[in-house]
Amino acid sequence: MIIRNEDIKELIAEIPEGHKHLRTTIILKDGTELVFHEATIANLVRAYINIKTHPAMKKTVLKGKSLSERKEGYAEWQLVEETERKNDK
Repeated sequence: MIIRNEDIKELIAEIPEGHKHLRTTIILKDGTELVFHEATIANLVRAYINIKTHPAMKKTVLKGKSLSERKEGYAEWQLVEETERKNDK
C-alpha cells in the first residue's frame, strides 16, 4: 500500500485522555483509519532522519526484536537497526 498526501483526509497527533504517550491517527479519504503508537512514529522519524542527513546512506532497515536486556522503562519489543555490510551475505 502506498499512501500519498492526497490520500489523507486528516492526521491527528495527540496524547489521549488517560494516556502518557502520543498516538497518531491517519484517516484516509476512503474512511480507513491507521493508528500508530508513539514508538512506531519515533522509529519512522529516526529512520527518515538517518537517510536524509547521511551523506551516502540510501537505506536503513529496522527489524523487530524482543530484548531481554534494555533500558528501564523501555518495552521488550523494539525495532533495532540491522547493520548491512557489503561483504556479508
